Amino acid sequence: MASASATPCRDEEAPLVAADSSPVEAIKTKSHTKDVHILSLAFLLIFLAYGAAQNLQSTLNTEEDLGTTSLGILYLSFTFFSVVASLVVRVLSPKIALIIGSTGYWLYVAANLKPNWYTLVPASLYLGFCASIIWVGQGTYLTSTARSHATDYNLHEGAVIGDFNGEFWAVYALHQFIGNLITFALLSDGQEGTTNGTTVLFVVFLCVMTFGAVLMFFLTNRSGNSKEEYELSGAGVCSSIKSLSRSLTSALSDVRMLLTIPLIAYSGLQQAFVWAEFTKYVVTPAIGVSGVGSAMAAYGAFDGICSLAAGRLTTGLASITSIVSVGAFVQALVYILLLLDVSMSSGWVSTLYILFLAALLGIGDGVLMTQLNALLGMLFKHDTEGAFAQLKIWQSATISIVFFAAPHISFQAVLMISLVLLCSSFGSFLWLALKVAKTPSSTPRE
Repeated sequence: MASASATPCRDEEAPLVAADSSPVEAIKTKSHTKDVHILSLAFLLIFLAYGAAQNLQSTLNTEEDLGTTSLGILYLSFTFFSVVASLVVRVLSPKIALIIGSTGYWLYVAANLKPNWYTLVPASLYLGFCASIIWVGQGTYLTSTARSHATDYNLHEGAVIGDFNGEFWAVYALHQFIGNLITFALLSDGQEGTTNGTTVLFVVFLCVMTFGAVLMFFLTNRSGNSKEEYELSGAGVCSSIKSLSRSLTSALSDVRMLLTIPLIAYSGLQQAFVWAEFTKYVVTPAIGVSGVGSAMAAYGAFDGICSLAAGRLTTGLASITSIVSVGAFVQALVYILLLLDVSMSSGWVSTLYILFLAALLGIGDGVLMTQLNALLGMLFKHDTEGAFAQLKIWQSATISIVFFAAPHISFQAVLMISLVLLCSSFGSFLWLALKVAKTPSSTPRE
């Protein structure tokens, strides 16, 4: 939580609504935190199913590398559609983009009931589009909500953005914990390398995702930057396309974005590493396919805890720098331990060691996701859609590269690449922190 000297105490928050303000304005002020709760819960329900299904692709759908290839296609599609995602969100509005985006995740999990090249590949392509708009919509919606809350309550904007991101990513991170506990409960190792209970698992997931998608309808309609951006027609669409082009090119010519991109790319790589490499080469050999659920549950639990803590501690650029430093150190430790091939004796000690590594990876992910979103919200407040589109373009591009390349390179090579990119991206981030700190006009207030 932000220090008392930085922001008013949250227990004393009171909306600055004039006595003659309309009841609608008062209700609107109170709706901000409710929308964060709804958005967080909806994403939890949708992604606890999708996340668990994704974690199982490299171990369940192994024929001709169907699982990892479909994920590579998914994130390649995600990358391309992210280029136009901000325009789509502007045309649809963030709320409608969130609703439509949820359908792609539902179809992908449904395709796993009969996984083959004719079901998973089309579902992956469509999910790439849906993922691009749901995540740009999420970043835009959450940042807009935080700013409205800060304005209505006369609070420090950076602290509110940190708080709201902390809550969202903490709840979202629990999808790994809950989804993988369900996987652990319903799946069992059969004879001759088979896995029992997959059909029941995916049916349960589809039911949960349906409820999450329905929750999206209860969100308040909000815009990202200005209401006029969503009132598009005829020449307005043409104008928005030009605006999108300027947004993408200006972002790539902005030194702040260029220095942030390496860390964004690394955040995608470390997620793909956990989903594909860690579960396949570390967890499965040690505790079996059924053990993937428990390991990823530990990953999700620590991811959620650290997301909440990191969000509460975020007050500005200085706090973001400190928190990211901790996350980088923790994940570097995991890569070094795996490179040194540190292992434990078989039995419960070995299982605890795997859970320990998963927990460290979860801590790193929780830190990166909350701080990257808070950083972009603070630095690019005049173009949130463009900034979050850049976030997803580079994350998804890196993830797709990992899924396509991983089957053709050794696990040790993946570890070395991950460690090198972590160090270089962290150095780039420190350069960004120093540069922004020296520019008072662009420094988020502490």
